[in-house]
Amino acid sequence: MSTPFLWHNGRIKPWAEATVHVSTHALHYGSSVFEGERVYATPKGPMYFRLAEHTHRLFESAAIYEIDIGYSEDEINAACIELIRANAMQSAYVRPIVFRGAGALGVLAKKDAPVDVAIMALDWGAYLGEAVEKGADVCVSSWHRPAPNTLPSWAKAGGNYLSSQLIGLEARRGGYDEGIALGHNGLLSEGAGENLFLVKRGKLLTPPSSAGILAGITRDSVITLAGQLGLTIEERDLPREALYTADEVFMTGTAVEITPVRSVDRKNVGNREPGPMTRALQQAFFGLFDGRTEDRWGWLSPVNAVVPERESQSPAIRSRTSQQPVSMEASA
Repeated sequence: MSTPFLWHNGRIKPWAEATVHVSTHALHYGSSVFEGERVYATPKGPMYFRLAEHTHRLFESAAIYEIDIGYSEDEINAACIELIRANAMQSAYVRPIVFRGAGALGVLAKKDAPVDVAIMALDWGAYLGEAVEKGADVCVSSWHRPAPNTLPSWAKAGGNYLSSQLIGLEARRGGYDEGIALGHNGLLSEGAGENLFLVKRGKLLTPPSSAGILAGITRDSVITLAGQLGLTIEERDLPREALYTADEVFMTGTAVEITPVRSVDRKNVGNREPGPMTRALQQAFFGLFDGRTEDRWGWLSPVNAVVPERESQSPAIRSRTSQQPVSMEASA
């Protein structure tokens, strides 16, 4: 899955040169935050989808865990665009990650402990493969999402995805494409790495942001597009059995995009085919990238647009590399 280049601590470097030491704090304690973003090939060239919103959430996640990223949001945005250009990519899945670096062990990192920032761009297609067209077979997991005030679900943090691994592993062992988790209260939360939508009697329903979910950017996009289509949308608590009586079910996320669900716990959803509301939202969403849907919200950022020097590989970005605290992975 590697590409020729990635961005690491202020500069573009060959993929193989971006290494970390085994004492890296994030390896031991999960102290990382990250994003998943997409670049789409469009008739106007490669376009980032909601880059600014992803970067802003990255900074919010870091703030929750008191991790100093050391760059501005504009600098991270510019680095993301620079990386796509360096790899000459027309489409990509992009992974910015911020993590506490190498140093002494201990749950609480030292105040002067280094923080690494890296961005990878990969050629990665549909996360669940053909399910984006045919529909996914999912199950309700025996694993629940953490209760509020335990692990903050609004932070896209590496440690949170240990829960997702348990949900996904259980689903795969049972022969399913993906698993759905309940919240601490036994009500619907989200998938292992996706938000959840149901259609019931002409209404679009989704668990609220208080249901232990990551408030997804694709989720927000779908809610916005649904409003443009004149659909009735409700964010509300939903019991497990709502999945078994729904007319349509689909999942959303940067990796999964908009993927229909055709069965839950081997109970068919509708006629096991994507329903009309799911199809309408898919067409509106993917239409953003082929010109069928007007981008009224400024969600698309052209990769090949002229970027002012201060927003690309600026002296501020280059100088920070030399100011990094010397750590055990100095060769990275």
